[in-house]
Amino acid sequence: MAIFDKDYEQMERKYLLQLQLERLQATLHRAYKNVKFYKKKFDGLGFLPEDCQSLEDLARLPFTTRHHLAQSYPYEMFAVPLREVVRIHSSTGSPGAPIVMGYTARDLRTWAKLAARILTAAGVDRDDVVQVTLSYGLLTSAFGLHYGVELLGASVIPTGPGGTARQVQIMRDYRTTVLASTPSYSLVLADKMEEMGVEAKDLHLKVALLAGEPWTEAQRREIESRLYLTAIDHYALSEAMGPGVAGECEQRQGMHLNEDHFLPEVIDPKSGATLPPGELGELVLTTITKEAAPLVRFRTGDLVRLDYAPCPCGRTSVRLSRIQGRSDEVVIVKGINIFPARLGQILAGLQEGEPLYQLVIGREGHLDYLEVRLEVREDLFFDKMTVQRELLLKITRKLEQGIGVTPRVKLVEPGSISREKETSPLVIDLRT
Repeated sequence: MAIFDKDYEQMERKYLLQLQLERLQATLHRAYKNVKFYKKKFDGLGFLPEDCQSLEDLARLPFTTRHHLAQSYPYEMFAVPLREVVRIHSSTGSPGAPIVMGYTARDLRTWAKLAARILTAAGVDRDDVVQVTLSYGLLTSAFGLHYGVELLGASVIPTGPGGTARQVQIMRDYRTTVLASTPSYSLVLADKMEEMGVEAKDLHLKVALLAGEPWTEAQRREIESRLYLTAIDHYALSEAMGPGVAGECEQRQGMHLNEDHFLPEVIDPKSGATLPPGELGELVLTTITKEAAPLVRFRTGDLVRLDYAPCPCGRTSVRLSRIQGRSDEVVIVKGINIFPARLGQILAGLQEGEPLYQLVIGREGHLDYLEVRLEVREDLFFDKMTVQRELLLKITRKLEQGIGVTPRVKLVEPGSISREKETSPLVIDLRT
């Protein structure tokens, strides 16, 4: 069983803990010296970086949240001058302004190595042809895997998302062996193959590397049976790095976290207290090698368990369980994190007064959709179809720009949406 970086992925835990402490201390010094947000937080506690003498001291520090990152838009969380930032990504999955992630040249080299670890653990090698159907825009999803594939020496096909019939044709003609996708889109591809009369068993597929949205073991079995491959889970967190944070090995007994780069904690979402290994709670990550935008105790919102038991693959790193839900109000549609309140902010900028709206999330076939129901003035429903169409188009465009997903906007009459959350919830998720 291949391992990309044996020195670190199989490091004895006592040496790993020492390495983590050294890297944590360096990160805290960098964050305190160069990021006003962290200096203010640390000073408020009377905490200096040199006060960190053990990994347990990390729990004395405050959490970083997506609200903090959004409020620091665009560059206030950067720990290096902008001239040293060679790549900028951003995420729409925030409660306000986009979250901006910066990378130095060293950060990008690290990112490629971590992605190569995840790919190798999944069984990918230099003889493979990897088709990346993820977004190549400002999101981090495709780029991390792309450069990891190239570092391995494998072939990469950067198809990006959409054009499903063309994806299937490329998969067949270019002899794709590895699919990088969201779980739902892999099933959309399976549907399209059946429609086109393409037999999945006649293709060269062997592995699907899947992430970006919640999925179950039942979905894994369906994907594997329809595409004749092995479906591997991995964890891509844009704020921390992107793809390369954690991923399953071929044993598929949890996702190996790259602990020499990310310090994990699991906390009680309500109290913030650290939970022991094996307990279900919210994952908190601290980056310990990232130069451009280090994160200290970042609350991911993802509910997981940590497993420190040895893995048969030989890797010594802790493993994350499958993501078992969210601790916040975020909903995930087509692999994009959406804060319902963010839609309210956008809608408030388009009309006077506080908007009354409701989100309905459903699934048609294997594709998610987002419907936004919005109460509008009563006079719009009287012989003003042109005005209605113009308003719908304007709202749709603004929401798409703000959240990264094209919604279906439905105008409803006044009184259609209750102000009582008990009788009319803000989010109706028909998928569950």
